[in-house]
Amino acid sequence: MSIWKKPISVEILNGLMKDTLCEHVGLEITALGDDFLEGTLPVDTRTQQHMGIIHGGASVVLAETLGSAAANFCSEPGTHIVGLDINANHVRPGKPPLVTGVARPVHIGKSTVVVEINITDSDNKLVCVSRLTAAVLQDSLNDRD
Repeated sequence: MSIWKKPISVEILNGLMKDTLCEHVGLEITALGDDFLEGTLPVDTRTQQHMGIIHGGASVVLAETLGSAAANFCSEPGTHIVGLDINANHVRPGKPPLVTGVARPVHIGKSTVVVEINITDSDNKLVCVSRLTAAVLQDSLNDRD
């Protein structure tokens, strides 16, 4: 049984990244399951630090993107999400050519969603564990400030 409550596809998700930071750094959504999103981020001159491994901030960009998308699409229609908190534990260097993140909501509530994101390297070794907490807000025509 799928957790998604809004129309979702890999194409929709990648389309949302047009003309954003995600497009600039080469982030791509690669898979979608009943309860997870998967995406990749290249480890290259756009995302690595001086030692040739992924920059911790780039890992957080991947985690935040996957976590926010998962939180949004598992929330009820007529809502949107805003991030409240994200944390990341970097456990191993992410080496070229890319890292892969998998986001799974661990709590889907009416007012908050919590998503766990695991990022692995090309050898499927854990690079980063992250958790995103998002607030679920009602859409409103008056929220244009």
